[in-house]
Amino acid sequence: MTASAASLLLSEEREEFRRSLRGFFERNSPEPEVRRLMAGELGHDPDGWRQLAAELNLQGLAIPEQHGGSGYGWSELAIVFEELGRTLACAPLFSTVALAVNALLELGDDDYLAAIAAGELIATLALSEDSGRWDSEGVTLAAEGDRLTGHKSYVIDGHCAALILVVAREGVYAVEGDAPGLTRTQLATMDETRKQARLEFDGTPARPLGGDRATVERILDRAAVALAAEQAGGAARCLEMATQYASERVQFGRPIGSFQAIKHKCANLLMETESAKSAALYAAWAADEDPEELALAAPLAKAYCSEAFMHAAAENIQIHGGIGFTWEHPAHLYFKRAKTSELLLGDPAHHRELLATRLGV
Repeated sequence: MTASAASLLLSEEREEFRRSLRGFFERNSPEPEVRRLMAGELGHDPDGWRQLAAELNLQGLAIPEQHGGSGYGWSELAIVFEELGRTLACAPLFSTVALAVNALLELGDDDYLAAIAAGELIATLALSEDSGRWDSEGVTLAAEGDRLTGHKSYVIDGHCAALILVVAREGVYAVEGDAPGLTRTQLATMDETRKQARLEFDGTPARPLGGDRATVERILDRAAVALAAEQAGGAARCLEMATQYASERVQFGRPIGSFQAIKHKCANLLMETESAKSAALYAAWAADEDPEELALAAPLAKAYCSEAFMHAAAENIQIHGGIGFTWEHPAHLYFKRAKTSELLLGDPAHHRELLATRLGV
């Protein structure tokens, strides 16, 4: 086994980390708590956010130790997001860590890292606009010196972030959440567990952080790794729900899981879910070890994991039958997360086209 292949295997330390995370999220983010938080305007529990920093240091997991973090990498972050995907925990970790911390580290700006690691700051990245494109070519917002004028849409946790990293045509800019000229409007979304907002900038003061199109692509590639891991976790949970129900639900005097059609569905889901985990894990390894390979692994993982999660969520509802369509059952929460995650950062077609372009096809 090569060193690269060996590094893909989860060590006992990482497996213990996974077990700790799973226990934490199962205790602190059961379905009733998810429903309570998603119904609120804020969308998360501020005390719980600080608890994540104090007990697990998840906000600072990939932040260097000199800035209050743990100094780990994307292989560890992938475990975090996989476990988040299993529970649909309502916490602004994707926006703050997968987007903002990722961008700050790429841009070499460490002014905000200590506050993020301490759980004192929620941050996000604002890229997409009304076109819904998730690339720098779709950016029309312009900077005039240190002022921004324009808009951003579909900004994850944009309604509450105290720091917004805004991608303009001239580069990336840092905007404080209470900056004059900034207007936030929370959007109605299919997935209420992940809040989004439209942001309007009218001569809003902003601090330039630099960066260019290639910088934005690298940031998006690593964000896609985190999202793919989250999708793999969600798919795994859908499979667990489906197989458990199939073993308990009895029709015609036997569990429905004994019928060939249900067996085939579950077997296919198992294969797709395990493949999604492998794709996300490999992309996370590439994010840590091989930037050139990451350019290929990230879009591949995002495309595959999007479809695997969407299929798992849909089949979970089918196996549950009528009860799976009801508001009271959690299956629809995973279906809505799967659909919105499929589009977030670009749909599978976008990522396949990105992969083909990078391969020179």
